[in-house]
Amino acid sequence: MTGLISVVGGAVVDSLAEPTMLLAARRTAPPQFAGMWEFPGGKVEPGEAAEDALHRELQEELGVLVRLGPELPGASAAGWPLNAKAAMRVWFAELADGEPRPLEDHDELRWLDLRTPDAVRGLPWIPADFPIVEALLAAVGAAGPRGAGAGLVR
Repeated sequence: MTGLISVVGGAVVDSLAEPTMLLAARRTAPPQFAGMWEFPGGKVEPGEAAEDALHRELQEELGVLVRLGPELPGASAAGWPLNAKAAMRVWFAELADGEPRPLEDHDELRWLDLRTPDAVRGLPWIPADFPIVEALLAAVGAAGPRGAGAGLVR
């Protein structure tokens, strides 16, 4: 056990097979992150599997059910560092049921065109999420419709 708080995030895309759009969520709190954009998700509860936590969090925050794709490999086994106390693991996901709505922690959702990476980068992301954005853009560029055409589905 790393002692870090385990957090999960969803890189919700329009299609795991051929991702062209990414769903971003704008935070309402805490004050230092209000108005910044992030991957929706949250903390893993004690005894809860990370994937189960992600399904729960996306249902609570966005009102959707998702189909999970591959995990976006993090900087370490614990995931992507958020701060000195927490790390986040991120999975690609596509909608299986429901229309995303900002139900908790967010006041706006926006679909971003992955084919225009500068527009994705141009949002004011939470600083800890920006390296994840870069890794996601690289993964989609390598595996998506503009790259090898393999998509994200294993």
